Amino acid sequence: MNEKLKELRAKSMKLPLTPGVYIMRDKSDKIIYIGKAKALKNRVSQYFGSQNGHSTKVRRMVENVDRFDYILTDSEYEALVLECSLIKQNRPKYNILLKDEKGYHYIKITNEDYPRIMEAKRVDSDGAKYLGPYVSSFAVKQAVDSVVKAFALPTCGRKFPRDIKKGRPCLNYHIKQCMAPCTGKISRAEYNEIFDSAVRFLQGGSGDVAEKLKEQMFAAAEAMEFEKAARLRDRINAIEKMSEEQKVVMSPIAEHDIIAAARSGSFGAFKVFRFTGGKLSDSESFYIDEIGELPEARFGFVQQYYSMRDRIPPRIDIDGETEDMELLQRWLSEKAGRAVKIHLPQRGEQAHLMDMCRQNAAEYLDRQLRESGINEPLQQLGALLGIPAPMYIEAYDISNTAGAENVAGMVVFYDGQPLKSAYKRFKIKSFSGQDDYASMHEVLSRRIEEYRKHKGEESGFGKKPDLILLDGGKGQVSAVAPLIGGDFDVPLFGMVKDGKHRTRAIATNGGELELLKSRKAFALVGRIQEEVHRYAIGYHRQRRAGRTFSSSLTEIDGIGEQRAKALLKSFKTISAIKEATEQQLAGVKGMNAAAAKAVYNYYHGE
Repeated sequence: MNEKLKELRAKSMKLPLTPGVYIMRDKSDKIIYIGKAKALKNRVSQYFGSQNGHSTKVRRMVENVDRFDYILTDSEYEALVLECSLIKQNRPKYNILLKDEKGYHYIKITNEDYPRIMEAKRVDSDGAKYLGPYVSSFAVKQAVDSVVKAFALPTCGRKFPRDIKKGRPCLNYHIKQCMAPCTGKISRAEYNEIFDSAVRFLQGGSGDVAEKLKEQMFAAAEAMEFEKAARLRDRINAIEKMSEEQKVVMSPIAEHDIIAAARSGSFGAFKVFRFTGGKLSDSESFYIDEIGELPEARFGFVQQYYSMRDRIPPRIDIDGETEDMELLQRWLSEKAGRAVKIHLPQRGEQAHLMDMCRQNAAEYLDRQLRESGINEPLQQLGALLGIPAPMYIEAYDISNTAGAENVAGMVVFYDGQPLKSAYKRFKIKSFSGQDDYASMHEVLSRRIEEYRKHKGEESGFGKKPDLILLDGGKGQVSAVAPLIGGDFDVPLFGMVKDGKHRTRAIATNGGELELLKSRKAFALVGRIQEEVHRYAIGYHRQRRAGRTFSSSLTEIDGIGEQRAKALLKSFKTISAIKEATEQQLAGVKGMNAAAAKAVYNYYHGE
């Protein structure tokens, strides 16, 4: 434990065992985290003890804490209320923070010969008609998309009548999602009649519109206008189908919210479905770049979300356990002015809706990560290992020939690609002979020592990696694991090969993780393992080429170049020498009993 952690822990152990709020600050005195506690001493001291049980998010926060303040309260509930207020005022970096981007939204009906229906965020002085305002952008988008599709209205950039018959109709016409006034087959009068029906649909719903369209369809059929009757029939079918689809997202509970989370490494997302009158009335998505442990994240999300909302429903469904659920329910009830219950649906229609909400959260998170450029193989690898997506990875491999020219290579992958300027080479110095575990222990010891010399630098040994991979299984990991911790607390895993020297699994200190189910992570680890092996063996060959006589034999006391040559001439290979008895070794020309004993002991670890 470093001196700062010891100092903070000593201070935290003097705190009272009473409720309150604690405020973490960095070196610049900026507030970076605010939390509440039932017993301040117990809660705050947990941060500054062993870091092994903490999530990556908490470890990073603790690394930046320079001091903390606290405010005592009469109860845990008062602490929660104060925490909410302080978070809203200070917006600390390590608390879950949500942006309230709610504004007013409108449905715009343009004023032109062939009018259009579209979404709008403001009312302009352009002669158009505006329906609204609506608080929910989701409701506006859903309404516009539905009516445009049901009435086959154009969505292209063409202007009518200017562009009629000036080009082929687009794909939407061929898949019957546009009436295509561009073809000239739809008169302006007929277009406007259809458009008026679409506007009535927006203003009054599907029932009346569908009935009127049926009357028009029968009239057209009676008048033997079969093409027009067919178009009306298709429009009625589209409206009825849309109505059926909307019934899918309905709830037997009139007013409630559903909240679900998705997670990929350290990244996360929350999705909120809001139901009013049994219908889905709004949908919101929130991206969290450091989500931490889910029970704590759910608590923080609900707290932040309803701090920004005036409407709190009587029921809130969430997708898993949350911290201090009873306390959270009390706070929500006080804020709403009536009872609010939190549920974890397990079966039935509510569980089905929760699955839908969770799938939407996962899809939203995946889209956000793709758009932000987060490397998908790194996401998969982080999820597999239970760590944030590791942007900066160091990998190590040992290379020697029967213990001779014992060296190691370190390669770096940044954002999934080799960073060759950061590669390093090591010559094993602490012992002779072949011991891959001891070699790996020495290399990591030296690497950590260099980190402490150059700590804080943004490149080279001064940069702490997000992940360390060792070529080998749990033996290599176990040999190095005692070195990891304190200011060099880095996730450590091994890369396991199969019998054909292909990457097979990830080794932990106590077992293995299957890689094949995460195909992109599997491919990335395979590349890293091949690259570190290539680099280490290349350095080993370079060392061998620089010697006048390349053999581990000459490193043995009493074995010079002549005796080494004699042994190789007699036994042909190093492997055969290793398997020979002392008597067989002593029988080679130029050897004696002492030299034979030295060779035998060297290869048998004595």
